Amino acid sequence: MYHSKITGLGFYVPDNVVTNDDLSKIIETNDEWIQERTGIQERRHIIPGKDTTTSMGVKAAEIAIKRSGLDKHDIDFIVFATLSPDYYFPGPGVLVQRDLGLKTIGALDVRNQCSGFIYALSVADQYIKTGMYKNILVIGSEVHSSGLDMTSRGRGVSVIFGDGAGAAVLSREEDLTKGILSTHLHAEGQYAEELILKAPGMGGRWVSDILADNDPDDESYFPHMNGQFVFKNAVVRFSEVINEGLEANNLQVADIDMLIPHQANLRISQFIQNKFKLRDDQVFNNIQKYGNTTAASIPIALTEAWELGKIKSGDTVVLAAFGSGFTWASAIIKW
Repeated sequence: MYHSKITGLGFYVPDNVVTNDDLSKIIETNDEWIQERTGIQERRHIIPGKDTTTSMGVKAAEIAIKRSGLDKHDIDFIVFATLSPDYYFPGPGVLVQRDLGLKTIGALDVRNQCSGFIYALSVADQYIKTGMYKNILVIGSEVHSSGLDMTSRGRGVSVIFGDGAGAAVLSREEDLTKGILSTHLHAEGQYAEELILKAPGMGGRWVSDILADNDPDDESYFPHMNGQFVFKNAVVRFSEVINEGLEANNLQVADIDMLIPHQANLRISQFIQNKFKLRDDQVFNNIQKYGNTTAASIPIALTEAWELGKIKSGDTVVLAAFGSGFTWASAIIKW
């Protein structure tokens, strides 16, 4: 029996900074309105033709592999989490394998949206714990900007999301007091339509239908979110899954050295921080700079917190996420 340990971290965000004031020039909104509701000040959008979901994932992965001290050919498997693949199929996992020039290792794509990175981390953790693989590359990467309704009609969603990628290398750890102690995954599909992108989809409106109708009022291919309903469910599920992870490892809230929540909305993170009575130095948020990058948000935040020296050897680190599906998850890590 083994544990898996994060041995390398990396992230990449596009150079194109989009401020709230920039959005106010094309959408009926303003900096105060956005910050009051989300805490976001700016986000990154790709420059078309320069960055893609895969290329950003590759850049984050290259940094993570270098920091792990491994050669890229030591990687045994890839798990790639995204809701915004370059192609409808194949998924970006195989594209990373190609672009990194890796051997014919397996590549798995995970579609769990905001919870995607923790789901991917959990899959990788199980493979390593059972001895199947020794070093696994886990990536979360998203391009939202090209799929948002950048008009006043879509402002409730479009001001929230940004583009970026984060990556982690998980390696076998024989010391069972270190590494990923446990992961906890949940879903509640009855609320799938409360946070959804309906089209194109094989069970509904496909590309040919959209093109044939040419309906400017068709919103099915833009994200829909029932914001208040999502918020109310998020704060409950965040709390539950954090407590579940702590209880599984006989830990108390006081044992948390760093909580990295999915960067969905700063107000959700602040609610959870207040509920658990955590100090500012026990919670890391960077949604102010990057917006909600869905599956990329936790690895970006985790990497940045580590780079800033906010995570040290021996720390208890908690990851938690909630999002479309609904799905939610947590991971408890002894650094």
